Amino acid sequence: MAPATRRAALPRRGGLLAAVLALAALASPARLAAAADRSSGAPDWHVVRVSSLLPSAVCTAAGARAAAASNSSSSLGVVHRHGPCSPLLARAGGAPSHAEILERDQDRVDSIHRRAAGAASAAAADAARASKGVSLPARRGVSLGTGNYIVSVGLGTPRRDFSVVFDTGSDLSWVQCRPCNGCYEQQDPLFDPAQSSTYAAVPCGDPQCRGLDSWTCTSGSRCRYEVVYGDQSQTDGNLVRDTLALGPSGALQGFVFGCGDDDSGLFGRADGLVGLGRNRVSLASQAAAKYGAGFSYCLPSSSSAAGYLSIGGAAPPNAQFTAMVARGDTPSFYYLNLVGIKVAGRTVGVPEAVFRAPGTVIDSGTVITRLPDTAYRALRRAFARFMRKYKRAPALSILDTCYDFTGYTTVQIPSVALVFSGGATVSLDFSGVLYVSKVSQACLAFASNGDDTSIGILGNTQQKTFAVVYDVTSQKIGFGAKGCA
Repeated sequence: MAPATRRAALPRRGGLLAAVLALAALASPARLAAAADRSSGAPDWHVVRVSSLLPSAVCTAAGARAAAASNSSSSLGVVHRHGPCSPLLARAGGAPSHAEILERDQDRVDSIHRRAAGAASAAAADAARASKGVSLPARRGVSLGTGNYIVSVGLGTPRRDFSVVFDTGSDLSWVQCRPCNGCYEQQDPLFDPAQSSTYAAVPCGDPQCRGLDSWTCTSGSRCRYEVVYGDQSQTDGNLVRDTLALGPSGALQGFVFGCGDDDSGLFGRADGLVGLGRNRVSLASQAAAKYGAGFSYCLPSSSSAAGYLSIGGAAPPNAQFTAMVARGDTPSFYYLNLVGIKVAGRTVGVPEAVFRAPGTVIDSGTVITRLPDTAYRALRRAFARFMRKYKRAPALSILDTCYDFTGYTTVQIPSVALVFSGGATVSLDFSGVLYVSKVSQACLAFASNGDDTSIGILGNTQQKTFAVVYDVTSQKIGFGAKGCA
């Protein structure tokens, strides 16, 4: 073992326990990690078999789906859109490469940064137009990216199931509908309003219509919406109401969503999108009266497994909470205060002000967590000190700290924990520490914003296996370890 690894692993306690652990350190970091785990409950190392680094080519989601179904009446199974459990994969022509996923991820990050930076001036311009009775122009939303997760929801009476992306960075939910002027090819047949006995159009005077970023009135006083995403994808259609089925027995009557009839862009073969943002048109807001003001989800450790999305419901007893920060300039996003990082149990030397100045968004659609440049550089240095025994590998797109594990049976990786305001300390699952494209290229799953002024983003890789709880009533966000496998 390298001397740096031994020093980092040695406990800070004196006496007999320190002597015992010091002797264990001479044997192996795996034994030391186990001893530290037993003594403190917070292991400083992940010891992982190399053969388990890559996901299975076979879907192993049956147990997780059953757990999701039993979680509450409004729980849905969650799968990665490019994994073997995805209903989209079979007809999508294969998954994109890791480099393509990460490049699209940067597009999403750029769009979040643009939206946050330009929100104040855009809001002022919109207010001026609205005061004159002028309909609002389309405002570019968050880029879709490709590292998304899929849920299946039911629409209409009788129910028809659709595979849609769920996104905490979007508000309006929508599916493609008949008749369609220009629709992309999707997994399932289009939603047909004529076949649903509970379908109704939303009139222009409805508050849900006037609350949209972009709307117009048709000659028949129907509300027409338009959403333009940051990657040039676009959906246009009628704002409508119908029954939304959630899980095995949950249903939301009169759910407002978009019936898209002119859609194009990077939606893959998804049937549409479910928005879980903070605005009142989102699913989270519309469901609050029936299920409670909040939701939770768990993203699985592997693309061959499944997690869940639950509307309402109780938080797990082990959840650690931090305050949900209100930001009026970008009301769709969920903010929280990241204040520190630990590597192998030791705090990385970054002033708290570095994190607080730009703030941090938690986002289900961003793959890789973005940090202020000062914080990322400090994290990278600390992580690399514990990884000296491994050969460095070439960078992978935005990921610049990569390692080659060829020839190893097991690897010992330092833990990474995120510290939030209020004291919540979230020790990441191994799947949240490294992004593994292949055994010879396993990369630290964080990236720099390139500056200290752009908002940080807590991506979905770091959220894996946690029950992530959005308690809107109490204005807090929680993380429950081992929420799913």
